[in-house]
Amino acid sequence: MGKVKKSDVIDWVKTFAYPIIVAFLILLIIRPTVVREYSMYPTINEDDYVIVFKLAYLLGEPEYGDIIVFESDLKLDETHNKYLIKRIIATEGDTIEVSDGVVYLNGEALEEDYINGDTTTGLVEEMTVPEGQVFVMGDNRPSSVDSRDPSVGLVDEDRIMGKVILRLYPFDQIGSVY
Repeated sequence: MGKVKKSDVIDWVKTFAYPIIVAFLILLIIRPTVVREYSMYPTINEDDYVIVFKLAYLLGEPEYGDIIVFESDLKLDETHNKYLIKRIIATEGDTIEVSDGVVYLNGEALEEDYINGDTTTGLVEEMTVPEGQVFVMGDNRPSSVDSRDPSVGLVDEDRIMGKVILRLYPFDQIGSVY
């Protein structure tokens, strides 16, 4: 058996280190996520595989309609909080109200063709979203625990992991998510 040359070792390290470094850098920017609930049906279904852009709000502000993943105060287990996926309905400074099955944003009834059903359950008295927070709801309004529920409430912008930008699975639905 021959002597191992220093250049061979360096080449071997490069072969394995570069892909690991690139993968690490990619995971700093995006996060692949499997959706585990039906709260965003019909837009996103359980077991859909989505890509979350983690830098979205370093480059811009949360906007109405963005679908986000955020850390809630709900417990996944004794030591971990649950991450939720929801749609932003109101951002800081907006007024929001839910009354008689209708969502009002800044006094105007929203046309929400993306929700499951024709109405939004629950009651939210008119309120103004404070600075640094967003009001979120799932598209499957009857089955979504969201800002209408005190266990979730308003979401601090610093708890947002990122914005859902792409569905990768199921394969027949690959593309942007709105």
